[in-house]
Amino acid sequence: MKALLSKEVGGPETLVVDDIAEPTPGKGEVLIKVAACAINFPDTLIIRDMYQFKPPRPFAPGGEISGTIEALGEGVEGWKVGDRVLSGIGNGGLQEKVVVAATRLFAVPDFVELPEASALLMTYGTTIHGLKDRGDIKEGDTMLVLGAAGGVGLSAVELGKAYGARVVAAVSSEEKGEVARKAGADEVVVYPRAPFDKDTSKALAKAFKDAVGPEGADIVYDIVGGDYSEPALRAIAWEGRFLVIGFPAGIAKMPLNLTLLKSCDIRGVFWGAFTAREPRKNEANIAELFRLWKEGKISPLVSETYPLERAHEAIAKLESRGAIGKLVVTMDG
Repeated sequence: MKALLSKEVGGPETLVVDDIAEPTPGKGEVLIKVAACAINFPDTLIIRDMYQFKPPRPFAPGGEISGTIEALGEGVEGWKVGDRVLSGIGNGGLQEKVVVAATRLFAVPDFVELPEASALLMTYGTTIHGLKDRGDIKEGDTMLVLGAAGGVGLSAVELGKAYGARVVAAVSSEEKGEVARKAGADEVVVYPRAPFDKDTSKALAKAFKDAVGPEGADIVYDIVGGDYSEPALRAIAWEGRFLVIGFPAGIAKMPLNLTLLKSCDIRGVFWGAFTAREPRKNEANIAELFRLWKEGKISPLVSETYPLERAHEAIAKLESRGAIGKLVVTMDG
């Protein structure tokens, strides 16, 4: 079977399509025929050995898949051949078939197409955990979302609106601003490209403050990091919650005196660890996501699809921060 493999440390250009042996499910595992694999920021890191987990080479990146069960390992109950499923698997998704522990599967409802299903877990799963379990979101909150036109950002816009918040979307272009508005954003701030000098940082803080209003942002949802974080922190409300999701622009150095002056919290959101520590809570969150999807309150945006032979292009586009919504690799081309 075909797989996109990382055989050496490096960027997307080092990935190669090759033939590998078809895996066999062991005890408690299933064999999935992959229909689609969504591309996420960890895929850009894992091939450079910059992620928390470093699988032995050669390996296929791709941590978020959908597909159909093709075979069951010993002792698997509650699933059957032909079931449509999605799963977060860490890596290995950019290959035609993959073995997954049955405990890591979620059923895909009939109203959801498999390519769109592959775009749900890491983005909306992260965000529902961030907003509910870490951000204590409530109706009437004001939320500032950095990087609001990417997959995670759009999930934050949609879920923020679903939970009754006023959402300010911060993006890097007018084009991305329109995408955020279509997802439900109440207001858009277009920020410049970092690095920032002191004056630019101050001007961005003012733009954020003007957009969120005089009381400030009850929740800051920071997917970007770097020079963007401090201006957003300066726009936070009294007892606001600053949620740290990721830092493609770099790890921010935050002035902690601001947390004292605003009596606010900086809270980490590590969805991957949460799924391992609190699997029942995560299952409830995913079930809620499908309910919200069926009600039309969320709808993952798959902006582009790629065949496996061009999957490295999708990873490169995400790495360069050129993606809008989710980029998905489909195995049928």
